[in-house]
Amino acid sequence: MPVDILFPFQFDARGRTALAVRDAHIEQMIEQLLFTNPGERVNRPDFGSGLQQLIFAPNSPELAAAVEFNMRAAVQRYLGDLIEVQSLAVTCDDATITIDLRYILRSTGQLQTPRFTRPAG
Repeated sequence: MPVDILFPFQFDARGRTALAVRDAHIEQMIEQLLFTNPGERVNRPDFGSGLQQLIFAPNSPELAAAVEFNMRAAVQRYLGDLIEVQSLAVTCDDATITIDLRYILRSTGQLQTPRFTRPAG
């Protein structure tokens, strides 16, 4: 199985760059995409989902639908060759954002169901 650099970047016990197996690396790439605001990445001004910018918007079904649509579009654009999204749900409770994602790895056909949680703001 291929290996990739671990996120966040760190060193292993031997002082070398820490590596992650492919499945874990894909999950780490999804996390980076979901919690990066457009404009944060040099030479990639449109990379990210913009989720952090919508945290303080009034909560409504319309906003939830817009957030889900934007996140699905970002995942499809940047990771569509690696995963197939089955479902994506965003919940904001008090000061916490939770994203439940269900996807299939295109390389193996395995179903993955990670949950990403971040404090709002």
